[in-house]
Parts: sequence; structure tokens; C-alpha cells
Amino acid sequence: MADMEAETTTQPEPMVDKEEPLFSSLDIFLFTLIIGLVIYWFMNRKKPEPIPEFKKLDTPAPTTRETSFIEKMKKMGKNIIVFYGSQTGTAEEFANRLSKDAQRYGMKGMAADPEEYDMGELSRLSEINNSLAIFCMATYGEGDPTDNAQDFYDWLQENDDENLSGLNYTVFALGNKTYEHYNAMGKYVDKRLEELGATRIFDLGLGDDDGNLEEDFVSWREQFWPAVCEHFGVEALGDESSIRQYELKEHPDINMNKVYTGEIGRLKSFETQKPPFDSKNPFLAPVTVNRKLNKGGDRHLMHLELDITGSKIRYESGDHVAVFPTNDPALVKRLGEILGVNLDTVISLNNLDEESNKKHPFPCPTTYHTALTHYLDITHPPRTNVLYELAQYATDPKEQENMRKMASSSPEGKALYQSWVLDASRNIVAILEDLPSLRPPIDHLCELLPRLQARYYSIASSSKVHPNSIHICAVVVEYKTKTGRINKGVATNWLKNKVVTDNGYKSTVPMYIRKSQFRLPFKATNPVIMIGPGTGIAPFMGFIQERGWLKEQGKEVGETVMYFGCRHKNEDYLYQEELEEAESNGVLTKLNVAFSRDQEHKVYVQHLLRNNKEELWKLIHTQNAHIYICGDARNMAKDVQTAFHDIAEDLGNMTRTQATDYIKKLMTKGRYSQDVWS
Repeated sequence: MADMEAETTTQPEPMVDKEEPLFSSLDIFLFTLIIGLVIYWFMNRKKPEPIPEFKKLDTPAPTTRETSFIEKMKKMGKNIIVFYGSQTGTAEEFANRLSKDAQRYGMKGMAADPEEYDMGELSRLSEINNSLAIFCMATYGEGDPTDNAQDFYDWLQENDDENLSGLNYTVFALGNKTYEHYNAMGKYVDKRLEELGATRIFDLGLGDDDGNLEEDFVSWREQFWPAVCEHFGVEALGDESSIRQYELKEHPDINMNKVYTGEIGRLKSFETQKPPFDSKNPFLAPVTVNRKLNKGGDRHLMHLELDITGSKIRYESGDHVAVFPTNDPALVKRLGEILGVNLDTVISLNNLDEESNKKHPFPCPTTYHTALTHYLDITHPPRTNVLYELAQYATDPKEQENMRKMASSSPEGKALYQSWVLDASRNIVAILEDLPSLRPPIDHLCELLPRLQARYYSIASSSKVHPNSIHICAVVVEYKTKTGRINKGVATNWLKNKVVTDNGYKSTVPMYIRKSQFRLPFKATNPVIMIGPGTGIAPFMGFIQERGWLKEQGKEVGETVMYFGCRHKNEDYLYQEELEEAESNGVLTKLNVAFSRDQEHKVYVQHLLRNNKEELWKLIHTQNAHIYICGDARNMAKDVQTAFHDIAEDLGNMTRTQATDYIKKLMTKGRYSQDVWS
């Protein structure tokens, strides 16, 4: 219509004159010219619009991932499904071991990530004969589900009317006794499934990573499978031979642009970075600062700053930064030498089960060198299943016997594994060096080794003050083992070597943010009590920066009290200048520091808490103070909690039980928060 309107308004107004023709020659010429131009424009405008010519309708729609595990199990002839809630990869590893076990009992299993499937289908599992759901559930943080199990946890909480009466299940929980909420997620899943009508066919297994998680799992598994056989009326096939899950394919003539070089997810994602950044797509953050924090002593404590400019990454004080480290090049080289292989060979390990969602154990195609550097954990002592699978390659009968013994559930075997592998801190390189007849094919070794996991650090900065920078505070791990070898922590030694240079080269760290519940109070007027000895100071540097920023904005800020601890004032008093400046300018109301070894009797933060019990009790009981603890879970966090029990009992006129309940209520209300590790 717009074209037609334009056409009529440009026509000249006709003039009526009896003695002249209606249109002059000029009028006719102009009229013809205008009509011609309009037609020409109209025809040319239409040419770029041949919509039917586009081929988009002919391309197939992208395939959607199968979200029905029931249909997948039917299609693949599976009757056992092992779901895993995993943050560091251990629960996933256990799930894979259990799914492989099923073959030895004439059953077929599959490991499954609950995040990838519709968990509402659990009620349909009874459609499959002799079906069983196993749940390997790790607990993360303060009793939380792992990231990949969060949706499943929410579903369990929200669906009170769900009927799971046809579901057979069992749960193995992975946790750590040093934490307040030991195995909370596994216990909840076990209890909740029963409440919804499911049938527990074997007792809940509790794995303790503070003790011997591997032994806990092996002992539970040894009793679990006989119970399965009894429940379903099946027998073990007696086939104890190795079961390969992947097959090797070498790529001698491949285009190297199609080969993974350390990327976590998308090929070339480190060359062309695209937000959003997460665990499958980390951001390569340049290191702008890497300085030693301690003035003396035999340890190396460091402060790093990562530049996140332009990444659109946002973080809050108390969040964690996850980094993806690489293994020590010397260790990788030694592994190649022992096995006598060319580590530059380009390979793929392809899943023999073509229907599996997990096509490869790590990004493929890649080289052995890249796999051993970026993707596989070669520093932790191998678990018993790895020893069992590798034993067949030991040509010395005595060495083979010992490997099989360590992988068994016999008391003698468990003791040998504990002393020879765990207590001696033998990694796979040390085991190959100390068992000269053991020379497995490198592809089978790569199949068996667990994935190298991201490492989490409490962020030591506030985004209010440092919106384009993330700070890390860490101590380098290095120690001598019982065999005389020097073992080095993977991530901390890798970070230590991220030097800042002036020659244009920038050291980078693949990273992403993991959100935390470790948060400053919503009301800035609430007092905060922070207890963080050693590198536990990290999140509180962010808290102090944020409280200072709030004061600068003219906000009323409550009392901010810090309890820090270290060995010697002149050696490892971390961030001494920053802390003392924060106290002098009033951001820190009070700075309390325990130097544990500067006097005859050791003094720790819990001793200072008891010394200041009256002022602490007033802040907690009458002023709504929030308490924060960061650092060692095994000793410090427990001792600090005991100190608060003592204070509540003493000044609150409570019994021990009442004092314990009082602190628990603070936890429930979000006024007693812990960010601890063991």
C-alpha cells in the first residue's frame, strides 16, 4: 500500500483548458518516465525476496538428546541403571564400576547423569523385568547436592504424590566425616525414595573420604552383589576377566585442526572464546599478579590475580573459582618412557556401546600427551579396580598376585593396598616404576585412569572493589613420600609456575565461577565474626573489601571482627598490611591474630575466641551477629565449634545439649556458615 500511495501523490495535477489538449507532450513524457521508474524499482525490489529459494526447510532438524532413560534401557536391553551425583568425578567413577559389574551377573547396566534424563520416569522402571536403580550420591559443601544432582534433589522434594512402589533401589553415599552434614545427600535420597514407596533391596552404603573411601566402597560392593543375586534369583557367571569399555583408533593422517589440545568441551574453544563460561566452557583468564605472601619458612603461600575483563563473568564475595590445572610435564614424559610409546600419536577411544551418551572417556581425537597432561589424573594413588584390571599385564606371577590381592576385599589385601599404595602415596608412575614386569597397553591405562578434575578456591576479593579481577590465595603442596619420592600438588604447583612476564606472553588459567551460599548478611548493619586461619583468610579478604566499600558509600555497617591464625608473625602472617590498614581505618572493628608457634604453648584461634567470650556472646545473642568459618575441617572447624558451644553453655546458662542446639539453630538460620575442606 505504501508504494501505491507514493505513486498517486507524485502524479501532476491535470489542468483543464478548452483550447489545449488534456495532456501536453511534456506531461505524457514525465508521466511515462515516472511510471517506468516505479515499475523498475518495484520489479527490482522483488528480486531479492524469493523466499521459497532458501534451503533452510530442507535441512534436518537438530537431533535432541534422548531424555527417556526407560526407552533407552529398553532399546539397549539394560535392566540396571546407576545414577551418579558427582562433583569431583569419584561418584561417577563408582557408578561406572557398578554398571560394568552387572555383566558378571548376567545383567546389563548403564551409568547415567540425572541431569540428562527425566527423573520422573523412575515410576516406570517396573516396566523392565528384574530392574534396579542404583544411586551413587556425593554430598557437596554444607550438605548440598552436587551441581548435576540439584534438579533431581528438587524433584524429590517437590513431588509428594509420586508413587514409586514398583522401583527397586539402593544407595551408596560419598561424603566426609569431618563435615557437619556427613553424607546428607545420600541419606536423603535413600530415605526419600522409601517414603515414596520404592523398595530398598540393600542397605545404604556410607563412604568416608576422611578415612578410606575406596575400602568403604569395595566392602559395600562385595556384600551388595550377593544381595542382588538373592533378590532377583540370579547367579554370578564366574567370569572375572577384564571388560573393555572403549576401543582404540589411531589417526595417522588426521588434520590437526580437528584434534583436541586440552579444551574441556568445544574444539578450539580456547582459541575463540564465547560466553557464557562454565564447567564445560571455561574462560582463559590472564594472570596479572603472582606474588609470594609469606616472608619466611619452608612453605610457599601465594596470591594470584586473574583478569576477567570482557568475559561477562560475575561473582559475589564468598563464591568459589574453579580452575583446570595440567599435570607436571616431567611426570607425563616419564610415563611415556616407562611404557615405551610415542606420546604424540593421535588417538580416539570410542565407546563399544554405540548407544551410550558418553562416546569417549575424554575429548577425542587427541594425543596421548594431551590426554595425560590435561584430561587424566596421574598423581592420585589409583583405586583398586585399576590395579585389578592392570594385573593381567604383569608378567611376574608374584607381582600379579599382589596386585590382585590388593584389589580384593580380604583383610590381608586391604591392608596391603593401604600400606603399599595409600600410605606410601604411590601414583601410577611410581607403581609402574616399582613393578618392573607391569607394562600395560597405554590405551587401556588411559581408559582406566580417572579424569583430572577442576580445583576450587575461595575467592579472595570482592567484585564491588575488583569487578574485573578474581583473587586466589593458596599454599603450594609438596612433600616427601615414604618411598623417598617428592610428590607435588597438581594445581598449586601449576599455579605457582604461572609467571607474569613483560615480553607480551600472558600466562592464562582456564576458570569458571561456582556460586556459594557463603554470603555476607543481607543487612549490612548485622555484625560479622570471621574465623579464618592460614589460607582460610581468603573469602574474608573479599568480605573486608566489601564492608569497606559499603562504608565508602555512606552505608551504616555493623561490627566486623576478624580472627586469623598462622605459625609465626614474621613468616606467614598473610595480608598483614591489608588487615592492619583495615583495622586502622575502622573497616575491621577488631583484628585478633593467633601466632601458634611464637611462644612455648601453642595458641590457636579457638583460644582467642574463649578469651573474648563476653564480647562475642553479646554480638551473637543480642546483636544478631553472623559467624563465618573458613579453613581446615578436620581439626580447626571442630575446635572452633566446640569453643562456641562452651561460650553458649557458659554465658547463656545452658546445658551442653541446649548449647549444641543453639549453635545448630544459628546454622539453620544462616547465621553460622562454614567454607571448609579436609
